[in-house]
Amino acid sequence: MRQGDPISPYLFLICAEAFSFLLNAAEERGQIVGVRVCQEAPSINHLLFADDSLLLFKIDDGSAENLQNGLSLYEDCSVQTINKDKSSIMFSRNTREEVKSNLMADLEICLEARNDRYLGLPVSMGRSKVQTFNYLKEWVWNKIQGQKGKLLSRARKDVLIKVVAQAIPSYTMSCFDLTKTLCDDIGSMICRYWWSQQDKENKMHMLAWELLCIRKEKGDLGYRDLHLFNLAMLARQGWRLLMDPASLRAQVLKTKYYLNGDPLQASEKTSISYSWRSILRGFGALKEGLILRVGDGTRINIWSDPWLPNGVTRRPITPKGRTLLNKVPELIDPYTGNWDEELVHEIFWEEDMQYILSIPVKQGYDDSLEWHCDVKGLFSIKSAYHVLEDGREQKKVKQVGSTSSTETDLAGKVWNQLWKVDCFPKVKQFLWGFAHNSLPLWMNIMPRGMDGGHYFLKCKLVKKCW
Repeated sequence: MRQGDPISPYLFLICAEAFSFLLNAAEERGQIVGVRVCQEAPSINHLLFADDSLLLFKIDDGSAENLQNGLSLYEDCSVQTINKDKSSIMFSRNTREEVKSNLMADLEICLEARNDRYLGLPVSMGRSKVQTFNYLKEWVWNKIQGQKGKLLSRARKDVLIKVVAQAIPSYTMSCFDLTKTLCDDIGSMICRYWWSQQDKENKMHMLAWELLCIRKEKGDLGYRDLHLFNLAMLARQGWRLLMDPASLRAQVLKTKYYLNGDPLQASEKTSISYSWRSILRGFGALKEGLILRVGDGTRINIWSDPWLPNGVTRRPITPKGRTLLNKVPELIDPYTGNWDEELVHEIFWEEDMQYILSIPVKQGYDDSLEWHCDVKGLFSIKSAYHVLEDGREQKKVKQVGSTSSTETDLAGKVWNQLWKVDCFPKVKQFLWGFAHNSLPLWMNIMPRGMDGGHYFLKCKLVKKCW
């Protein structure tokens, strides 16, 4: 077969599947012992990630020899040779040096992995999370520094920030909570680069970074608030645990952290890993948009579960009072299979009653957990980010004061028209700055304690033209 043949990846998967069976068969025979995160968790002796094979096993008598026999059998069958020079081994902290040297000699591996990161992610967590993820700041800073010597327009800076600078920490964000402090630091670096010029490093910031992170249809540039985006990425991990409880990841985490089977009810404890702590914070963001779709209603609590399509809390605003009803099936007429309208009208306020009666009852179907912010009920990082962003704006509105929806809609139409103008992107950037009154005009820089003059009257070069 030639290199690049489209069928070659499938042959690679077949070989990897055979390699996986060899390792599992060796563990069934007791020749090697896999790793468990707890006593009830499934045993794991290998993980395959892209073209990396991670072998996990307990050091005991004969384990290295049995593993070496399995690897030799795989080499003979696949006519492939394992490159020991590119392989490395990592031990747990309580492994003695004598045991390490003997095992490395048996496996013919000379390199012990002492890297701080694997595939761009930290292998171990220190006490200072900011220090652990500080390498992300360095990567972003190096990218920005490489462009500082170039005279870029605002439009080109906009593309560089969105495509490069804000994309660098995305992979790490999908696994760990980077902390708000680190996200704010990276945001400050990007903000300084946005307002800086080739000859001036610390130029005046005419608008705050929080304003630049508002969506374009609401009047700003649509940069990501990295902390909210981090929570949205972690919410996707929680969504996968809910939607695929039979996956290996879900089985391992379930036996370790939520034996009742519901990860939404898991709580933070002092002894949990940082990756699970990060996923729990993602669950906090996920709960902002989850809704239970009514099937037979058996798993839905009327007063505490989100099941009403009201778009805000998805819970009844009617107080429970003295009623003894708790489950949704108690509101359904057993003879007709539909809502008991008289009972619903008697218990709930008018607004809740309209929402309840609009929900179709599906007898014979289980209740399903869906994402309320999508028509198909499917989760997406974009919609989760918008939910978190809208929640933050609502809190600010409550603190400052309410704004009418008609004004917001009108402003949205104006901004959409601005961004659709058929002109150069740098002209759109100028119009955006002019609309926000963020241009360095005399009336804007004087309140900031800066003196200036009219560009066409006091500029030395323009005077020669006059």
